[in-house]
Amino acid sequence: MTPRDDSESAGPRRSRWSDLDRPPLNAAALRRALVREGSLWREVDVVQRTGSTNSDLVARAGAGGAGGLEEGVVLVAEEQTAARGRLDRKWVAPARSGLFFSVLLRPGDAVPVERWGWLPLLTGVAVAAGLARAGGVDTALKWPNDVLVTVGGEERKAGGILAEAVGTAGATGATGTAGAPGGGGVVVGVGVNVSLRADELPVPTAGSLALAGAVSTDRDPLLRAMLRGLEDWYGRWRAAGGDAGACGLQEAYAAGCATLGRVVRAELPGDRALVGEAVAVDGDGRLVLATEAGVQEPVGAGDIVHLRA
Repeated sequence: MTPRDDSESAGPRRSRWSDLDRPPLNAAALRRALVREGSLWREVDVVQRTGSTNSDLVARAGAGGAGGLEEGVVLVAEEQTAARGRLDRKWVAPARSGLFFSVLLRPGDAVPVERWGWLPLLTGVAVAAGLARAGGVDTALKWPNDVLVTVGGEERKAGGILAEAVGTAGATGATGTAGAPGGGGVVVGVGVNVSLRADELPVPTAGSLALAGAVSTDRDPLLRAMLRGLEDWYGRWRAAGGDAGACGLQEAYAAGCATLGRVVRAELPGDRALVGEAVAVDGDGRLVLATEAGVQEPVGAGDIVHLRA
């Protein structure tokens, strides 16, 4: 793919690429900081514009025969034109207003495939910690894949995470596929609204780090902090064979999860709905609901609506 820069076609007049409040990422500095001996990150690419970093990396990961790309590739876009979240929802944001990136992870035989479902939750923990550390903003996690901030006393979505499995033939899905080393993997995509202004919000329930009062909206240190946190948690989780309890991930996720302790409605596949109090995240990463019928039911997939505290 050839990166597209629209600044020339825009002429001397105002261009979406010339917003002084939204400087470009420094790709060279990011590589120097992240790609080093012994690091998880092998390659960091920054493109001006693409449809979806997840789609691009999924295609690259499955190409080139058995194994495809090695894990540790990071693809970042200054603008996405066909970004998507869970359930094929669209993600729209102005150029350079956020951080939009995808990473390729291949747990291989070190982690049983049935535990790969923890990867989006693990990423959420790393993202929340990175934003707090580098941006000075309080965040919370909505199970399974949303990053929340508080704007004007209201809970708003400022980020989302999408994980797609990659097999030897490039097959994708919600969880991992082949368990052979290099044979399967997961592309995890992250989108975070950083400097989005109130008049740029795609929906009233959206938010951004800037609107939440972040101390810093400098995207370079924000991205470095998130990727370093992801490397750290992924290393711990992988070393523990994917046991989220043993490596502390389950506890860390529960501590930062805004869904726990609330009455929620789980909108499940097959047009089913389940209402109950979210009481735990179990060892498989599922949300456990205590229903009015007096039973605890784990939810592994679905859309969660927060009803009340």
